[in-house]
Amino acid sequence: MRLERQPVQFYQREFEPLLDQARASIGSFANANADDLVFVTNTTAGVNTVVRSLPFQKGDELLVTNHEYNACANALRVAAEKRGAKVVTIEIPFPIKNEQQAIDAVLAKVTDKTRLLLIDHVTSQSALVLPIKPIVDALNERGIDTLVDGSHAPGMVPVDIETLGAAYYTANCHKWLCAPKTAGFLHVRKDKQNTIRPLTISHGANSPRMDRSRMLIEFGWMGTRDPSAALSIPFLIDYMSKRLPGGWEEIRRRNRDLAIAGRKVILESLNLEEPAPENMLGSMATIPLSHSTLREPYQSLRYQSPWQERLIVDYAIEVPLFPWMDFPDHVVRISAQVYNRLDDYRKLADALKEFSR
Repeated sequence: MRLERQPVQFYQREFEPLLDQARASIGSFANANADDLVFVTNTTAGVNTVVRSLPFQKGDELLVTNHEYNACANALRVAAEKRGAKVVTIEIPFPIKNEQQAIDAVLAKVTDKTRLLLIDHVTSQSALVLPIKPIVDALNERGIDTLVDGSHAPGMVPVDIETLGAAYYTANCHKWLCAPKTAGFLHVRKDKQNTIRPLTISHGANSPRMDRSRMLIEFGWMGTRDPSAALSIPFLIDYMSKRLPGGWEEIRRRNRDLAIAGRKVILESLNLEEPAPENMLGSMATIPLSHSTLREPYQSLRYQSPWQERLIVDYAIEVPLFPWMDFPDHVVRISAQVYNRLDDYRKLADALKEFSR
């Protein structure tokens, strides 16, 4: 409303200070220097920004795990194809027994040709909280950069970007921070900022300004657009922190405990083994469903499984239910937020049990 009442006033006098406040808010929340943060529309845009900026060469190897979100993995593949680089897929097992399996799987693929690792902080399909700190440390020792896809991390797990030390960290605020869509951010370590350019080149490319870094100038203005989502972040971090007496720490703990309890309800109801240890879970959990659980084969219904369609139509349950990797049927991924209760997962367990009859 402020923008539309007086666009000139907003863009020329109010916008940049508000953008600085929003960057400072994210910096405080994720322990990052605000001057090293820029806003992007989402994590996919953040990954594209980095991989399209980097000067890969023929013969370079770019690592990505088999758990990586398809859109971001595609961005890496296209960037590699254009420069003659090679994408190497890391096979992290699922079900998985412990964090060391993930660490070993990554390091086993590192060679003297490795230039970049793209890895999730929290995986999308398998909902694993990966041990990214020891992985980033090991690659930093070898002079290899890491691009962390933190899409699900802020608000779900503690995020400490400075301590992590990754070259690049990009994440969404529209998931666990509950911001509007198109509120994403990208953190670029200071020694890497001269290389990274926005996907949209605009006035900042030849701006004479000297009062802030070239990265902030270029990313701060990429044409006339609605910045409301990003500018809402300070309010939302504060607002969400007041939903429970213990603030964000209690929100994260409560949601994680509920996701683990919900997973247990479903596992016991369907007589399934746990696919991952509890210490690798945040506020989500993925459960591979056995072949006997869903008897009908999967057939594409646009982007949605017919089983997911049945859940929403017949049971008023919205939950991702999809085929993934080599599982004979589907996996189901549950999430927990402050508005969820354990009965929600009991209802889902009953519905899945009904499917198998």
